[in-house]
Parts: sequence; C-alpha cells; structure tokens
Amino acid sequence: MSEAVRIALISGSLRADSGSTALLRTVAEVVEPEVVTARVYFGMGALPHFNPDDDFEPLDPAVAELRGLIAGADALLFSTPEYAGGLPGSFKNLLDWSVGGNEIVDKPTAWLNPAAPGRAEGAYAALRVVLGYTGARVVEEACVRLPVRRDAIDTEAGTVADPRVREGLRDAVAALVAAVKAERPAADPSAAGNPW
Repeated sequence: MSEAVRIALISGSLRADSGSTALLRTVAEVVEPEVVTARVYFGMGALPHFNPDDDFEPLDPAVAELRGLIAGADALLFSTPEYAGGLPGSFKNLLDWSVGGNEIVDKPTAWLNPAAPGRAEGAYAALRVVLGYTGARVVEEACVRLPVRRDAIDTEAGTVADPRVREGLRDAVAALVAAVKAERPAADPSAAGNPW
C-alpha cells in the first residue's frame, strides 16, 4: 500500500469561528486516513512581521515551524476570507515568509473559497499572484468555492456538517491527491526535521 499523502491545511483567518478554518478542519473528517494525512496549521498569529533582513538562518522559531510544515507536506490547501478587498494582513505576512524559501516551489497547491458567489474575488486573485511568486504549482481542479454559512458551523467541533460541502471537500482533496500521485513522488517521511 502506498504512503498517505500529507496535506498541510493553512487558513488565512485568525478568527476562532472562521468559515475558512472550519472548512479545513472538516477535511480531516472526510478523508480516509490511509490515503491522506491532513494537518491544520494554527501558528499564523505567532509569526513575526516579515522583514527580508530577518529571512536568514537562524530563522525565528515560528517561521522555521511554518517552513518545516510546508517542506514536509506533499501538497498545500489554503482557505481565506477577504478583508478590505484583498488578503488579510496576517495571511499575507505568512505568505511573505514563504517566498524567501524554496519549500513551495512546484508543490501541488489549491484553495477552498468559503464565501458566497461574487464575494472574496479580490482575496483569491491576490492569492494566485502571491503563489506565482512562490513557485507553487496550482491544481486548478482542486480550487473550489464551497460557501459556508455561519449557522452551518458546529461551534463545538469547529467543522461543517453540510453534506454538500463535505462532498465538495472530498472531491477537491481527491483532485489534489491525484496531482501529487501523478507528478510528484512522496517526500521521505523519515527525513530529519519532518514534522509529519
């Protein structure tokens, strides 16, 4: 049996009840663990403000953790709200820290948009531009809009119960997994420092 595909799930929101984070938390409930290992990243709030002068070893521990997570993942899956017509500042800061390394280069990457149709277009257009600078390989068929209403989020579990959303998540993750298996060998899980 082949090794499970490791997907790093990165939310662009710091809100505890964020629809973006709820979508990503739900991924872990809808995938088969023998096929996908999904890990939600919760360290965005600890990242320092990006400064190119600080983008050298030794890195800030929070930056090193982020880059280690990305390096150890076979694929990345983002979800973010829109703020003031673009990416939230904290999320752009996270992405800025990923530009200086080469961890994302050619890594299969996709995003989930939890906004209603016609909303958050600015955020996802900006995300596409930034990912172009990182060298990420965007898997278009895995980039989907899955609107999440606030009342659809289970406040205790922080996940989404809507069966249509869950089915959409399964399909998006399946497309991302297929891209990993078709074009990239799995990273060595025994590599030193791999947080997976």
